[in-house]
Amino acid sequence: MRLIRILPILLMMLQTAACSKASTEVIVNPDDTTWQLEFSPNSLTFTAKGEDKTITVKSNKKWNVTANQDWSSLSKQEGFTGESLLKITVTSNTTGQNRSGTLSFTDGTTVKSLTFTQEFTTPENYVPAGYTLVWQDEFAEAPTSDGKFALPNASKWSYETGDSGWGNNEIQNYVPGYLHTDTCAILQNGILKIIAKKAGNSVLSIRMNSKESWTYGYFEARLKLPQGKGTWPAFWMLPENFTAWPDDGEIDILEEVGYRPNWVASSIHCKAYYHSIGTQKTAEKYVDTAESDFHIYAVEWTEEYIKGFVDGFCYFTFLNDKTNNKDTWPFNVPFYLKLNLAWGGNWGGAQGVDETKLPATYEIDYVRVYKIK
Repeated sequence: MRLIRILPILLMMLQTAACSKASTEVIVNPDDTTWQLEFSPNSLTFTAKGEDKTITVKSNKKWNVTANQDWSSLSKQEGFTGESLLKITVTSNTTGQNRSGTLSFTDGTTVKSLTFTQEFTTPENYVPAGYTLVWQDEFAEAPTSDGKFALPNASKWSYETGDSGWGNNEIQNYVPGYLHTDTCAILQNGILKIIAKKAGNSVLSIRMNSKESWTYGYFEARLKLPQGKGTWPAFWMLPENFTAWPDDGEIDILEEVGYRPNWVASSIHCKAYYHSIGTQKTAEKYVDTAESDFHIYAVEWTEEYIKGFVDGFCYFTFLNDKTNNKDTWPFNVPFYLKLNLAWGGNWGGAQGVDETKLPATYEIDYVRVYKIK
């Protein structure tokens, strides 16, 4: 009799427990749209020289993240429920002012942001004593009124175009830099970007020349080199009244090929000294961050010598033999500056090309010319 009376009570207790469990499941419904996102630390300041910092991201949902500045990069673009580590890398800041960027996190419907800042330092000055600035391009033009990227200053630069191989069996097709469509030369955040990119069966790129020429001086540019087997960036000079190569001379301030990353070269070419006959005059230097950071490449060209520099370090010297022979020293006439990004060719493609690395971007912060007055 007592057992019969207890059974209904036990049944009620089980039903109550079941209802309680069902109620708990509703509370933790995985379709709940509330997004809880936390950062540790929740503020970031980077030093001017550039560095990595890691934050802990705690979230109750899957997320994606992007950075809005091209001088910063992320170790991943997504994370999942729980805690994740996210590394932020920034390059050196020599803009002359503090700068900031934003990380934008989204769960697909909502965006939350984390702002980071970077201090600045003034770029090193490697200009030899006695020289005065006579020409420069800082690539600081503003975007056009229609919101498109700014283009290089047409009063300072002209362009060579075509896909003839350029004497080196190069693959790219050089296009004009003054078009808004398919142009491969744009200005962004004070940087000239020369971009080699696929377009159908072609690889488009840029070869641009200064409209002014100079005899002797100190010539420098602050550059970040592209990555990828097949790239061949250059900063160099040819004579204003060019008729024949190598007789009229060539000065290579900077060259690098992507299959030998971070090995930079400075050279001269003339009738007596060039690579095809094995008498080239050149030198190389390993710069471990040439493809990830900006460095200053320069030549000092005088009546006595041509010297190549990277970040103020002289690693190439070619002396005037004083024989008054154009075959060995054609470097006594005006030369103009050239910037280009080749793809493939006898040197750039010596170990093949990797089209998965396209688009490849060659970045130029500034170009400056100094003369002794």
